[in-house]
Amino acid sequence: MRGVKIPYELQKMNSLFEAAGFEAYLVGGAVRDEIMGKGAHDWDVATNAKPEDVIKIFRRVIPTGIKHGTVTVHFMKKAIEVTTFRTESDYSDGRHPDKVEYAGHIEEDLSRRDFTMNAMAASLADGHIVDPYGGADDIQKKTIRAVGEPFERFMEDGLRPVRAVRFASQLGFKIEEKTWAAILREDILKKAAGISLERFRDEFCKILLSSVPSVGLKLLEESGLLKIFIPELLQGRACVQSDERGFHSFDVLDHNFYACDGAVLRGASEACDKFSSSGASDSSEQSPADKLLILRLAALFHDVAKPSCKRVVPAEGDGGRQSLSCDQSSAGAKITFYNHEVAGEKMARGILVRLKFSNAQIDAVCHLIKEHMFNYESSWSDAAVRRFVQRVGKENIDALFDLRLADIYGMKRVKVRLHDTAVCGKLLELRSRVDKALQEKSAMGLKDLAVNGGDLIALGIPAGKKMGAILKELFEAVTDDPAMNSRDALLGLAKNLYSEKYSG
Repeated sequence: MRGVKIPYELQKMNSLFEAAGFEAYLVGGAVRDEIMGKGAHDWDVATNAKPEDVIKIFRRVIPTGIKHGTVTVHFMKKAIEVTTFRTESDYSDGRHPDKVEYAGHIEEDLSRRDFTMNAMAASLADGHIVDPYGGADDIQKKTIRAVGEPFERFMEDGLRPVRAVRFASQLGFKIEEKTWAAILREDILKKAAGISLERFRDEFCKILLSSVPSVGLKLLEESGLLKIFIPELLQGRACVQSDERGFHSFDVLDHNFYACDGAVLRGASEACDKFSSSGASDSSEQSPADKLLILRLAALFHDVAKPSCKRVVPAEGDGGRQSLSCDQSSAGAKITFYNHEVAGEKMARGILVRLKFSNAQIDAVCHLIKEHMFNYESSWSDAAVRRFVQRVGKENIDALFDLRLADIYGMKRVKVRLHDTAVCGKLLELRSRVDKALQEKSAMGLKDLAVNGGDLIALGIPAGKKMGAILKELFEAVTDDPAMNSRDALLGLAKNLYSEKYSG
């Protein structure tokens, strides 16, 4: 097959290897991505030079994994992981090899890789491809196939079944039949159950950030991996939520999966010229990927508590008794899930803590879940709109509206058209009013008041609980009437409040 183009930095690196009498190859995902026509920016290099040789050849070398033959070379403003050709055997901990031996040829090194598409190498000298396991053909066929015997590869590292699912979700590939059959084996699932939760979490996040995350989520379910790591979600399988009102076409689990598909960073106002989704966000320090991950986690778990909150109210003439059966529905019955957002926030927090997400991520996701059931009416006063923003937080407005759109998509798996007034009319109306309130610079927190604690102390109001109560009342007054947010008006009100209610 044709070779790949070797980046200039790697060509220069290779010249130093060659001058010292060694050969070097680009390996792993970078080769796969180049063959698929994607630009690869993270490079792993394999060489017959031993770590001590690499340290002599390059000026800046960090011994990041020298025990296993790996060092990180800082070269031409790049951090490049360089590993000596090696073979591995005996994985008693299900991840790290008990025995590592240096190999003489790149083909031996490739034999330890997980999947054929990752078991290719490109010579840094001329870009020619070394492909002993047919990885290029499998890429052409969009197939994920284990190198050699799948059972052996998966028993070496319990993360590999999860990686197979992740690659299928990311790349849109199919898992080859024999490889899939090995994943389903009880002993392989037991091996997978032994991996660290952090390692699962990292692969799980990559699944959620793929273009259609439901592909990977359903493979996690079908393989049995979801039951191992997030069994709470499975309570939604076969939990009927469709009734005569016609809101839902899927059970709770599929709804959560498809809502995750529908979660995209757009803001409810993206397609409407007179609105600006950026105007309501204070979270510019987050990358788009960070924001999308928070949104998709919220979409996946937003209805996780529905099964435990389900009630079926029978139609008139059915005896009037409520049923708690999750898979039950009947003609004319009404299905409710009251307060599932409150219970869901608690459940999601427990799951995310267990999976070792950061406190900031957990708080952001759980806040969206708790607030996702907002029910706007045109009769809301302007003060009610301001209180909505205050409760949600102006920095969370974009994400909350995006979550509502994802929820709508997950009901019937139909693309949400933002100008469809029957579906999104009230949502767009609320967004317009929110944007107006933000443009007016209405006070959305105590820090937005025209006075502060120091001003009240100057009036003779002592610091403490009474001052806190007065500041809250000032904030309520400004929420009701933004014109009150002036220094003179608030100082006058504070003075009156203190003398009438708090001076005793």
